[in-house]
Amino acid sequence: MKPINIGLLGVGTVGGGTATVLKRNAGEITRRAGREIRLLVAASRDAAKARAALGPEVSVVDDVHQVVDNPEVDIVVELIGGDAIAKELVLKAIANGKHVVTANKKLLALHGTEIFARAQEKGVMVAFEAAVAGGIPIIKTLREGLAANRIEWIAGIINGTSNFILTEMRDKGASFADVLAEAQKLGYAEADPTFDIEGHDAGHKLTIMAALAFGIPMQFDQCYLEGISKLDGRDIRYAEELGYRVKLLGLTRRTDKGVELRVHPTLIPEGRLIANVNGVMNAVLVKGDALGPTLYYGAGAGALPTASAVVADIVDVTRLLTSDPEHRVPHLAFQPDQLQDLPILPIAEVTSSYYLRIGAIDRAGVLANITRLLAENGISIEALIQKGSISDGTAEVVILTHRVQEKAINRAIAGIEELDSVAGQVVRLRMEELND
Repeated sequence: MKPINIGLLGVGTVGGGTATVLKRNAGEITRRAGREIRLLVAASRDAAKARAALGPEVSVVDDVHQVVDNPEVDIVVELIGGDAIAKELVLKAIANGKHVVTANKKLLALHGTEIFARAQEKGVMVAFEAAVAGGIPIIKTLREGLAANRIEWIAGIINGTSNFILTEMRDKGASFADVLAEAQKLGYAEADPTFDIEGHDAGHKLTIMAALAFGIPMQFDQCYLEGISKLDGRDIRYAEELGYRVKLLGLTRRTDKGVELRVHPTLIPEGRLIANVNGVMNAVLVKGDALGPTLYYGAGAGALPTASAVVADIVDVTRLLTSDPEHRVPHLAFQPDQLQDLPILPIAEVTSSYYLRIGAIDRAGVLANITRLLAENGISIEALIQKGSISDGTAEVVILTHRVQEKAINRAIAGIEELDSVAGQVVRLRMEELND
């Protein structure tokens, strides 16, 4: 059969890894796909460097449009990143009747609904396994492996940079700033780490998984984001004392009122499998009504792990090239005319348990006033510890609550902070049991 020709956009870390896997495993890939898959052309801003890396058998250009307009290219692999030029190129490739493989979570979280609609109209495929959790095959799992299930919730550690920082803060007792500097030195964090540490990267990935799990459009603009940059080492230590680990968690859950879509630091019981995912590793915990909870663990980034997912998508597309478009697995798991317009719950309507750390003057009656305000807002206490005086007669009180709506905890915190016996702001972290 005629070989399938690949046009590669971007020859960076993942692009180079994709070329390596395609070349190194060419025989195995051909056996799986049923025909040869050949990297025909690649576009790179540094064409000379890319030519040296890819070898003479690959045509290298510096104009990305030469790839998407090339009539010999069957599948365009977009590994540029971002959502400006990438969107233009992906839509142009679709208009030209080419299939697309992408690792671009931002592109899909912001523009996926439009991209998939265009692809549906043209009868082409857009595959995106590498866009979420690197080499972990979570997209195929949600689209196909769990198709018999009504997905109840998904919880994921889906940003390796943040997970590395939180692991080091716990293991070494170091400050956030010191561990961030170490992560940047090791290459785990960018010079500007905002995208990772403030939850944007995890939010993009969570948005994609929520669409697949619940059959809803991409709605990143409705995702609640709270990062780890303001975490204090004391809270990580106190959480440990109480039997919890702190992780940056992406959580989406179907409720009677709508869909929760949130990223934030979360206390998880230390006995849970996902609480013991450390370093730069990723994990996704999925709860289906028939199967129950299942955990998917592996490398969430890196040249070869991500290339593994990219090439798997290329193989899948190759296998399905001759199939009737109506018989292919839908892009968002559900049939295009069956997507639901479920509302995304505002964070104030979300129900969770909470960790509170309160600095209070160490005198009689203070604790009674705090617990009174919690009770007035319908908040019951699961656990309470009082630490010794930390400075100027101020002690720290740590409280774990039972589940309550966020707007109730916010009212209670506002009242506590108005007490003249309370010093500074109340630290609030959410908690999730995540039974696995």
